[in-house]
Amino acid sequence: MNGMNYEIVTLEAITVVGKSIVTTNENGQSMYDIGAMWQQFISEGLFERIEDQTTGKGIGLYTDYEGDFTKPYRFMCGVAVSKGGQNDFETRTIAGGKYAKFTIIGDAVESVGKAWQDIWAMDLDRKYAYDFELYHNDNEDMSQQTIEIYISLN
Repeated sequence: MNGMNYEIVTLEAITVVGKSIVTTNENGQSMYDIGAMWQQFISEGLFERIEDQTTGKGIGLYTDYEGDFTKPYRFMCGVAVSKGGQNDFETRTIAGGKYAKFTIIGDAVESVGKAWQDIWAMDLDRKYAYDFELYHNDNEDMSQQTIEIYISLN
């Protein structure tokens, strides 16, 4: 397998409001940390408290990379908004520019995890600036979710 199909897209800047944690892919730490963050968001109803949402779609943002994907980075769970600076939440702006866009249909946890394994193995000219997952929540069937992964490119 030579990696997944993707398209090159140019994005405008996106303001995201949410909460973040510093984690690492080492020893599967990120799978645990990221799962716990989503769980907190859903169980504590944090999504509903974020104001000025533009799409209402969940975003998993990977940023503040200390190197490549083997090094620590910051993961933020959030949603796109028209303005940031909200109480109890952090604001980050995903820079506009060139991204590789992968579209996945499947289980939000399993399929996304597998997609990242494939992306790490691909020869992409990654910028390691802002990478993110966009969850469409467009299907009642949890095994048929549409998720897009955007990887920032040089």
